[in-house]
Amino acid sequence: MVTVVAEESDAQRVTLGTWPTPLEPAPRLARALGLGDGDLLVKRDDLIGLGGGGNKVRKLEWTCGAARAAGATVLVTTGAPQSNHARLTAAAGARLGLDVVLVLAGTPASSASGNLALDGLFGARVVWAGHVDAQQLAATADEVVERLRKDGAVPSLIPFGGSSVLGARGYALCGQELLAQAPGLSHVVVAAGSGGTMAGLVGALGADRVLGVHVGAVADPAATVAGLVSGLLETPCDPAALRVRTDQVGAGYSTLTEPVMAALTLAGRTEGLVLDPIYTGRAMAGLVAAVEDGDIVPGQRTVFLHTGGMPGLFGHAATIARAEGALG
Repeated sequence: MVTVVAEESDAQRVTLGTWPTPLEPAPRLARALGLGDGDLLVKRDDLIGLGGGGNKVRKLEWTCGAARAAGATVLVTTGAPQSNHARLTAAAGARLGLDVVLVLAGTPASSASGNLALDGLFGARVVWAGHVDAQQLAATADEVVERLRKDGAVPSLIPFGGSSVLGARGYALCGQELLAQAPGLSHVVVAAGSGGTMAGLVGALGADRVLGVHVGAVADPAATVAGLVSGLLETPCDPAALRVRTDQVGAGYSTLTEPVMAALTLAGRTEGLVLDPIYTGRAMAGLVAAVEDGDIVPGQRTVFLHTGGMPGLFGHAATIARAEGALG
């Protein structure tokens, strides 16, 4: 097991979830993929209770803990209109009694349901940044933080996707959970978005056991993850040593591809698993491709990390139309 160096004291972590999350066998899905009945397990981080569940809760336990220790009165973060991280930051703020401001790319017409509906339910305020790139979105968030400070609030800026060296500690702990739940595991397959989830798993399990599936959230996923791993372990991580598939992005982050739609349908019809079209759907499509090209073979204990995202499914019109069209 890799030793993770703490960036902050354990005393600053707040508890937002119930641990460990379940690890469930998926024999029908395994057979459909061409694996053995006992080869595939699903780590159910979608069942974390806060705010509809999802992987961001593990990161928020650390980033919100640091914010509260610093005396913050309001959390500020960024994301896309259907950001799972934004939704869970809103829920964490509600749980901790902190105000939340979400700085989202796009306009109010970008989307009207899914995660956005929950953002409103949890009491978050949304600042629309317009059609901007990542740097412009970050600049808008900085402006919001400065305005809040001038108004007498104590803002804490939570990083995009919750992905920082501190936030990655949440998934280093998840990696340790997996070692206890599934001794001898060979692969953990996970969506690679802003990088912190994969980085924490690599920190705990090593680069050879973690397969990240790029979703298009960052320009260079390997470099992004390697930077976080380097900070987490306090030793350099070579991006070339990481296992990152980049073949499931299609036309871009928010688009639905045919392999992803097939993966959503396969998971739903074999195991009753609900995936989303941006993160877990791409991760499952990556798992399908990894078995097809021999990167994962029968007899190897493989964990699919279900990082949640069901609310985002209902905010993705193209996917909902396809799912409804399949009704008999």
